[in-house]
Amino acid sequence: MATLAFVHAHPDDEAILTGGTMARARAEGHRVVLIVATDGACGEVPDDLADGESLVDRRRRETECSAQLLGIDTIHWLGYRDSGMTGWADNDHPNSLHRADVDTAAARLAEIVEAERADVLVIYDWHGNYGHPDHIGVHRIGVRAEQLLADRVAGLRVFEATMNRDEMARLMAEFADVGPDEGPNGSGEGFDPHAPADDGNPMGMPEDEISHEIDVAAHLDAKRAALACHASQVEDSSFFLSMPAEMFARAFGREWFIERGVEPVAGPPHQHWLFGAA
Repeated sequence: MATLAFVHAHPDDEAILTGGTMARARAEGHRVVLIVATDGACGEVPDDLADGESLVDRRRRETECSAQLLGIDTIHWLGYRDSGMTGWADNDHPNSLHRADVDTAAARLAEIVEAERADVLVIYDWHGNYGHPDHIGVHRIGVRAEQLLADRVAGLRVFEATMNRDEMARLMAEFADVGPDEGPNGSGEGFDPHAPADDGNPMGMPEDEISHEIDVAAHLDAKRAALACHASQVEDSSFFLSMPAEMFARAFGREWFIERGVEPVAGPPHQHWLFGAA
């Protein structure tokens, strides 16, 4: 049995980006640890907050719901405030992850990873998938934590969770073909994964730079239910939850990772599980 530690920027990112891999790992007998870097304070504020309830309170409870459905054993909160999108005033909040000292934040993260005796650490790709300041922050502190742990955690494998840009383009073409009444949020027209995202870079990473394609089709019910837990941010009518089950499986039945320190084989990803087996 291995322990996998996943670092995510906000509540709900765990379900969207790696929920299937988490559920699969747990189903195969591994321990799954979730480390949430920020409190999600810059998310959408729902209309049904109770008296005295904050958005941060709500998102913590939603994360606990998601964790239960995905089989996550432990949740750690790294303690930073949501930085908001690029250029928001929240970027300059004194406790935002965007403003955090990288060494200090990485030391916090490394302490958790070491205490959990993790065998695998999952962070984000170099531009945080789409350029969000907190996603980039997760990459930066994750890389620094990897350095800090080099002599403390023997054999630690580090993966960057990412999105397959080329596969996203193929999906958008498929969704456009099914027509405006059947595709997610209409036909998908107007979204180009190769266009600049929040930081000016395209979404995700090109296929030939991705080492691992993980089949999570058997765990999509758990992934979709975990997404639904985050109701303050992911409404029933959203892109994620409104599409038919078959289309959801096509879009989210695989998750994508880059193993740090390992040169990907040319062409599509050839590794199909984090531990080497298909």
